[in-house]
Amino acid sequence: MATEHALTPSGYIEHHLSFNSLSIGNGSFWSLHIDTLVMSVALGMIAIGLIWWVARGATAGVPTKRQAFIELVFDFVDDQVKNIYHGNRHTFIAPAALTVFVWVLMMNAMDFLPIDIVAKYIVEPIGGEHTFWRSVPTSDINTTFALALTVWFLMIFFAIKAKGLGGWIHELFCSPFGTSPFVWPANFLFNLIEYVSKPLSHSLRLFGNMYAGEVIFLLLGLWAATGVTGTIAGAILGAGWSIFHILIVALQAFIFMMLTVVYLAMAQESH
Repeated sequence: MATEHALTPSGYIEHHLSFNSLSIGNGSFWSLHIDTLVMSVALGMIAIGLIWWVARGATAGVPTKRQAFIELVFDFVDDQVKNIYHGNRHTFIAPAALTVFVWVLMMNAMDFLPIDIVAKYIVEPIGGEHTFWRSVPTSDINTTFALALTVWFLMIFFAIKAKGLGGWIHELFCSPFGTSPFVWPANFLFNLIEYVSKPLSHSLRLFGNMYAGEVIFLLLGLWAATGVTGTIAGAILGAGWSIFHILIVALQAFIFMMLTVVYLAMAQESH
């Protein structure tokens, strides 16, 4: 199925931007992207395993290089959280920020791998169908929306926990324009727009950057089909884009983490 599209540029891009999907029911809307789920869970387990492995061998004396690196990441995330969240950050907020940062960073970093390496050397040998397999979970809008909606639900939970259900509802209808019943609809509409825009901006920013990066890698890969000169040019441009993409991968993980902390901190504050 891949070979019939691989000869044309549009077919090449379509092939590599298609998901390995499992439909649920009769409609195409309810479907699972197997590649996204497998890669997300696998990378999450690897991240947890690496941190556990380093923490298990941590010593109070002179740290090893891997322990020093992990401690550097821990301190970096903790400092960022401390500047934004002024409550007890070590019970949930800081660990959640660390989890988000490491997980999103690892999912983003899959963009550095050759396009077909996971499909060819992992999926295909175990009997899977590699025709549609995408290795970058954050280039799937379902992943970024799932992460953003999780943060959104946590935001509502922390708001109700800090203010009570009555206080949260009162804030929805009485802030920021006042408590007069005449401005309740305006207050609610204003807060509704805020609540809707947060998960939208949170998810679309990460998805847009990673999807665009993936498309650029595919476009550079098309140069290899034009001959030796195209292969050399594509390799040089691909290496240059990879170096620049390192900043994008790390920066998007950092921004997603910071927005998570900001949203959770704002949820516990009053207007």
